[in-house]
Amino acid sequence: MKKLVSMILALALVLSMASFATAEGQTSFNVLSGISALSGGYDNNVVLKAMQEKAGITIKWDTWSDSLGEVVGTRISGNAASKDPIDAFQACGFSNYDLMRYGSSGTFIDLTPYITPEIMPNLAKILETHPAVKAAITMDDGKIYGLPAGEQMGTAGIGREKDYSIFSVPQFSMINKKWLDDLGLAMPTTLDELHDVLVAFKENDMSAKIYGNEAGSTIPMSTGFDEWCWGQNVFYAGFGFTNWINDVCMDLVVDQNGTVNFVSDDDNYRAALTYFHNWYAEGLMDMEMFSQDTNQLIAKCSGGRVGVSTWWEINEIMGAHAEDYVYLPILNGPDGTSNVNLRTGGATNAGSLSITAQCKDPAKLLSFYDQWYEGENVMQLQYGPIGEFFTGQDEKGMWLSITDEEARAKYNKSAGELKAQLEVQGPKLILSEYYNEYFYMEDRAQQRLADIYDYWMQFVKDPSFYPQDCVFTKSELDDIDYYRPDFEKAVAEYEANWIKNGGPTDEEWEAYKAYLERCGMSTLLDIYQTVYNRYLAAQ
Repeated sequence: MKKLVSMILALALVLSMASFATAEGQTSFNVLSGISALSGGYDNNVVLKAMQEKAGITIKWDTWSDSLGEVVGTRISGNAASKDPIDAFQACGFSNYDLMRYGSSGTFIDLTPYITPEIMPNLAKILETHPAVKAAITMDDGKIYGLPAGEQMGTAGIGREKDYSIFSVPQFSMINKKWLDDLGLAMPTTLDELHDVLVAFKENDMSAKIYGNEAGSTIPMSTGFDEWCWGQNVFYAGFGFTNWINDVCMDLVVDQNGTVNFVSDDDNYRAALTYFHNWYAEGLMDMEMFSQDTNQLIAKCSGGRVGVSTWWEINEIMGAHAEDYVYLPILNGPDGTSNVNLRTGGATNAGSLSITAQCKDPAKLLSFYDQWYEGENVMQLQYGPIGEFFTGQDEKGMWLSITDEEARAKYNKSAGELKAQLEVQGPKLILSEYYNEYFYMEDRAQQRLADIYDYWMQFVKDPSFYPQDCVFTKSELDDIDYYRPDFEKAVAEYEANWIKNGGPTDEEWEAYKAYLERCGMSTLLDIYQTVYNRYLAAQ
């Protein structure tokens, strides 16, 4: 009897293991997916069909562009009772909050047991060699409810030894070298020297003198205020920080000891605002910096009116006068030093593919999605198939993209329009190394990365940064949602006011810091430090 029981238990174990691997032999799956408005659909997509055939499955695609959120909400709430349930939700924009909500309720399954060398060898290898990706998709309960997606466009993709994101230094400062030379002035190395140069630009009305513009048209320096690649923030480096754009997470800096800090209550931040108010009051900074948009800035710069500005390349903003401009280096401040804080790179998203509890054979379906993590496959999913978007290979074996001229001649549309039609949305993870192994990134991106690595990184003393793809708990997200809007609004309003109108006095500064505390600054900082520590521990 004992022997019979042992045999039965052993058989049950074998059957349960087989069930885990192949479940009920499901080979047809229903997938609800977001899709580009210009897409031709997924039913006849040659790349997807080839991957389905290799995995031994077929997929019934239910794709939506408009009303996606409404459709997902309806389908996900009634999925368990549906006669034709959804097996997976793809490219539906789930946040980490959504993943935790649907994961903890049992709507989405934990994918961790399936991300193995046997079932998902490609993804398993990526998570092993890129621990930051694994940390980004692992929720605070230790489970994975969504597959990773993201684009690692970094300096490793152009053959550099170290990998820095294309977002690391968002603002490139630039100066009109022709104006400098005409006035016999040297390239500034300090903020005080730049101040004197700007005064000379204004007093000599260089826009009128060099380009023949109307008298008084010269704007010594023009930027936006706390804007992405065209803000004033790069000049704060002379005071020991660059807060880049006015966002709580982006304003956070991390030192080499892992300490998280929010710069907008520091004394050097106060000193920077006081310093640049003097420039603004002297008319050296554009009076319209707080209200202008990019079109207005580009019009001023390309019209030859601006001596110093910021953008992420010279040609685009300076137009016909681009050859007269060069990059303006990071400038030392009043204490003779400078410091550039790196901005976080593109985040890894975990909400692009989730498997529901109604899926009878997750392993089978995930073997299909594991193919999305092969270099040539993700290349074609991102841009279009070989033979359509990719026209051939060069002597290095790298795939070459169709040109605009070729696309218009063959398809009567631009290469960008063709991409929008052919792209498949979902769990695509483009690693930096793919740009050395499979296909090239666009020329402008290559140039920007070369500039970051070869020029701007020389000014960076500590490459630490606060990552965007940290994982937050529901409680942490609730607190951030509660405090963040008022906190960010307060920082932005005070910063703009002090640059325009002067200050702050000692009394105003203390009142400001007290107000930030009432807006939850300490709570936010504690959360971001806790999350960062957890992020490091998960790698």
